[in-house]
Parts: sequence; structure tokens; C-alpha cells
Amino acid sequence: MVARVKTVAFQGIEVLEVDVQVQVAAGVPAFTLVGLPDKAVGESRERVRAALGAIGLALPPKRITINLAPADLLKEGSHFDLPIGLGLLIAMSVLAEEAVGGYMALGELGLDGTLAPVAGVLPAALAASAAGRGLICPEAQGGEAAWAGEIEVLAPQSLLALIHHFKGSQVLSPPEPKLAEAEASRLDLVDIKGQETAKRALEVVAAGGHNLLMLGPPGSGKSMLAARLPGLLPPLDPAEALEVSMIHSVAGQLGDGRLMRARPFRDPHHSASLPSLVGGGARARPGEVSLAHLGVLFLDELPEFSRATLEALRQPLESGRVAVARANAHVTYPARVQLVAAMNPCRCGHLDDPALACARAPRCALDYQSKISGPLFDRIDCHVEVPAVTPADLALLPPAEGSAQVAGRVANARARQAARYARLNDGGGQSNGRRIRTNAEADGTLLEEVAAPDAEGRKLLGDAAERFKLSARGYHRVLRVARTLADLEGSEQVRRLHVAEALSYRRVAPGR
Repeated sequence: MVARVKTVAFQGIEVLEVDVQVQVAAGVPAFTLVGLPDKAVGESRERVRAALGAIGLALPPKRITINLAPADLLKEGSHFDLPIGLGLLIAMSVLAEEAVGGYMALGELGLDGTLAPVAGVLPAALAASAAGRGLICPEAQGGEAAWAGEIEVLAPQSLLALIHHFKGSQVLSPPEPKLAEAEASRLDLVDIKGQETAKRALEVVAAGGHNLLMLGPPGSGKSMLAARLPGLLPPLDPAEALEVSMIHSVAGQLGDGRLMRARPFRDPHHSASLPSLVGGGARARPGEVSLAHLGVLFLDELPEFSRATLEALRQPLESGRVAVARANAHVTYPARVQLVAAMNPCRCGHLDDPALACARAPRCALDYQSKISGPLFDRIDCHVEVPAVTPADLALLPPAEGSAQVAGRVANARARQAARYARLNDGGGQSNGRRIRTNAEADGTLLEEVAAPDAEGRKLLGDAAERFKLSARGYHRVLRVARTLADLEGSEQVRRLHVAEALSYRRVAPGR
């Protein structure tokens, strides 16, 4: 007899069904695990043995063979403990295979038989729902699995509680979907004195989802401005929350099994490696650019990142996804991020102050800023200078307008964009099969249709493109920003004034 229990393996956020086959046969006592398991899966032998012993069950003195099919698929992670344990319980006639057969199972077993949280419960629950099965997962993640909809979820605290449920001596209550608590941010734009141009740019990029580069001396408020951007962004809608939470679930970073509500804000240190930023490693895990999906990726001290790491951002910034290719895996993660970067004008940071600048100015600025390649620079929609704050600015009263007022205008502009692109996302336009959410994602003929400026604006844009040698990408990014400026104003037509302001946020090239 071969006992079978269904579980899952992950390739990125893609879920693959795995059949755990358990055979207990006569022969020399042994516990063999096959099917290309990694070290964490191989160690499940000892965890399962101890967990069964903790509830008073001993493995029979026979030859035990466990196969994880398909055998040519690499199995990674500790979530195979629970299906292996259930398969053994069926083979030992403790549980009936018919009772467990309608479920997928995943969870890590402790030595005392308790179930510990594992990565990937949310995508596993969605896969189980699509296959018409229920899901068995640890108690701490029942609220996460419950978001899969009409699906039976069993979330026991221990293996013994699960056995009692199947025996009918205890009933496990269905878990309730959990949502992360909305945290009131203490960061507000009223904390920033002066920098009116930078604040305006921050409002524009928040409204349209554009990328932003802030350039200024140390202490001018670049990091403060970036930290206040999440307070201007609208919360995730239900579909976006599910999309973002799936990535964090696979990465094992979904806190307390609760669905995310706020847009992610990731700010890796400039010493971050290439795999940590774009994804990779032995298990091809999602990197910072994917964990920031539909949120903000803030790169402070941009030129201090390694050149190869920054160049790896070019593809995800353009396509909204990142492909991680390894010898044993090739996975694709969503990576539709809003890049916000900050940098000093030169290494000493005081290029515009003759009293503080180094002796190599202005050559040091050209060398420092040239660390940012032209192609990456071209992918940033808005470039704004953040000058040093003067003592007179610091003596001013706090500004009357804070984040709440700006966030209201941003929400109105986003609502106009949502209405504009709704018919495209429903299949009525040229969306190329992907969901368009903001002006920053529009391109091609669609952009020409929704952001076509009036005659004066078109002439200004054409003259500027010719004079400043704008690339086709740069030309379109000016159009996107101009469309956002019109949305903030409530205008259906992109006018010359909008094009002019959009051009003011565009630098020609690094160092120029």
C-alpha cells in the first residue's frame, strides 16, 4: 500500500503540485527520502520521527520509503514535514486516506508535534482553491489562507489536534481572514521647511507613480522627503493587496499571516548585493525590487551602489518584472516599483558652496555622477535638485499644508487614472494583456492617445526634444509626467503649461 498526500513546491510565486508517496514495507528497518529533496527536506526525517514520538506513536520497524513526485523537481523548505507526517499516519492506519485526500498540506513540525509557520501559505491556498481542495496549514497562518475564498482551511496548533479533528473528537474552527492593522504614520510634510520645488515633485510622482531622483548636498532633506512619500500614496486595493502579499508570503515576510494594506517601502543599504536587490541566491528568492512591488524602492546614496547592481535594475524598471535565472531554477517575479533615489552632487557633497567644496570641483561632480549610467538615468522620470536649507528657512513657521492635503489631491488624480484605464484593463483597449494602474505604466500608442498635448504643448515638446536630444524613452516619460500634471489640475487636455513643468523635471544626462 502506498499512502498519498498532496502538497506544493514553489518556483517564484508559481505553485507546483507535489505528490508525497509513503510506503511502509517489510525489510531491513530504514527511513529513505527520495525525490530530489534539499537539506531542509532531508532533515524532516528527524523532525517527523520526534513529532510522532511526542504524541505517543513510534515508527514501525520496517523499511519506510517516501517519494516526492515529480522526482526531477527540486524540493526546498521545511513545509514538507506535515505532508510527510500525514502520509506516515495513513500508512500506519492512524488516519484514513479518504479523510486527508481532499486537502493540500504544508507546515513545519516541531519536536513536540506543534506546527510552525512556513513560507508560501497564501499562494498555496490559492492553488488549492483552484484545484478544488482544502488546505491544512499552521494555526498562525490560518488567517492568511482564509483569503483564498471558498476553501476549507484547517489550521491546527499541533499534529495531535489535527488527528483529533479527523477522528471526530475535536472540531477545528475555520480561521477568519486577517488584515494588517493600518499604522498611523508620524512622518508628515509639515516637518520639512522650505524645499517647495522638491515637495511639488514628490506630489507629482506620487500621483502618477513616476520614478524620482533627488540631487542635493548632505542634510538638505532628501531622505526625509523620500520617507514621507508612502504617506501620500493611496492604500492597496484588494487585488493589489493579494498580489503584493503573495510575494511577501513566498519570501516568508508576511507578518502574523495578515494581508498587507499599506504599499511596501523598501530602503536597502548601498552595500546590498545584486541578488539581494533583484533576487536570486540558492533558492532564487525575491529581492528588494520584488518586495517593493506596487510600492516604493528607495535607494539612498545612489552612486555608492555597485555598478552591476544598479545596471540590473534597468530591465525591471522598464518591464515591471524581474527574471532570475540560475542553474537549477528560472523564475519570474513581479517588480512594478516606484524608484526613488537620492544622491549628493559629488563625493564631498558641497559642489555649489565654494567654501566647502573640494579642490577638484567641478571635475569631481562629473566623475561622481557618471557612476549612474545614461540608460538608467533615462528611466527616471523626474529629476529635482534639493538645495541646502538656509537658517532663514529653518526659522520659518511650519508649513500650513501637510501630507493629508497632498494625499487628497493624489487620491483624486489616481481616481482619474483608474477611470481612464478601466476599459483597457477590461479588454477594451491596447493594454497588451497587463493591468495598467497609473500614467507611469502607459506607453506606445496608448500614451499618445491619452496624453496628446495641445498644439502649443506639442510644439514645445518637439523643440525641447530636438534641442536637448531626448531619447524616445525620454520623450515618452515627459508625456507621462505632463499627463499626471493635468490630472492633478483636473484637466482632460494636456496643455503647454503641463509640458513645460514636465520638462523642468528632466535632466539631459548624468553630470549635465
